[in-house]
Amino acid sequence: MSLRNYLDKIRPKFEEGGKLHAFKSVYDGFDSFLYVPSETSKSGASIHDAIDSKRIMSIVVIAVLPAMLFGMYNVGYQNAVYAGKLADATFWGMFFYGFLALLPNILVSYIVGLGIEFAWAQWKKEEIQEGYLVSGILIPLILPVTIPLWMLALAVAFSVIFAKEIFGGTGMNIFNPALVARAFLFFSYPSKMTGDISVWVSQKSICGLGFNVGQIPDGLTTATPLGQMAQGAAVPFNTDWVTGLIPGSVGETSVIAIAIGAVILLWCGIASWKTMLSVFVGGGVLGAIFNATGSLSLPWYDYLTLGGFAFGAVFMATDPVTSARTETGKWIYGFLIGAMAVIVRVLNAGYPEGMMLAILLGNMFAPLIDYCVVERNISKRANRLKNK
Repeated sequence: MSLRNYLDKIRPKFEEGGKLHAFKSVYDGFDSFLYVPSETSKSGASIHDAIDSKRIMSIVVIAVLPAMLFGMYNVGYQNAVYAGKLADATFWGMFFYGFLALLPNILVSYIVGLGIEFAWAQWKKEEIQEGYLVSGILIPLILPVTIPLWMLALAVAFSVIFAKEIFGGTGMNIFNPALVARAFLFFSYPSKMTGDISVWVSQKSICGLGFNVGQIPDGLTTATPLGQMAQGAAVPFNTDWVTGLIPGSVGETSVIAIAIGAVILLWCGIASWKTMLSVFVGGGVLGAIFNATGSLSLPWYDYLTLGGFAFGAVFMATDPVTSARTETGKWIYGFLIGAMAVIVRVLNAGYPEGMMLAILLGNMFAPLIDYCVVERNISKRANRLKNK
């Protein structure tokens, strides 16, 4: 209550006529983040729901925590493996090493992203939105832990300005901001986003934790399993693909951790199970078709467990702002993403991931899908009236 009283005491300074009135949006942003706003509607029709944007963002952050925490451990695990010191490493040692390796990325993401959002809100004299609370944690999780911090800051700035604020802010953006940041880095600095193991493995000791990897043995400098598949190599299924003990983007490797997040999102009613399921169905169907035609020698389910497929299906494709909103449209939208991801992976050996481009393509077509579904429903109802 002392914090609440303090915020109420200094509020007049931020109101019109106060010494700090120019920073009213900053004050309101912190106040609404810490406490539920006390304002209520005074006139007009208003529908209140227990789930507001702040609660939605908070639940998504909670849902992504299992993938993030496992990713931290996996960063330390991969460091120990490629240093040849796995027998000497401890669980907590590897976890805290990953924590220290990922922490700067998270801080840069939030400092740059929120800084731009705060400045933009001050300039436009608008309220600060909560949307970047989710994007800020997703961006570091879909990138290699080794990404240079200045590149990360540049990508975040590009994403917030050109994929979000320029469209009107939270709720108005067409493309998923986190994926726009990844796309910016992939096409601007491809050598830092894809390649052999050195891109995905943190190779330096941090604060006395972890190991200095040095020169990785030639037999270990191969691409990730998904990269090997794109090159036509026969890669036998490994349970590590499900548990997540493989090199890759921080939050994308563990299907189990991602599944826990999916359960949280579905249980709380935040994400659409139709969108989520249809992404896997689309990927599975196209994978089966490629298997039948001989274009794909691997089981179709291999493509659903590797790379960013599961993470994208659970946390990216279900974004309520950039995805389809009609119930029928969710099936079409999800199927399009899953199918396109597998098509890119199989037919474009130079780009083994595919999920990023598939979701951005789905974002682009989501309004058209919803429009066609609504128009079809209108036509069906009109025809029923004519036939009566």
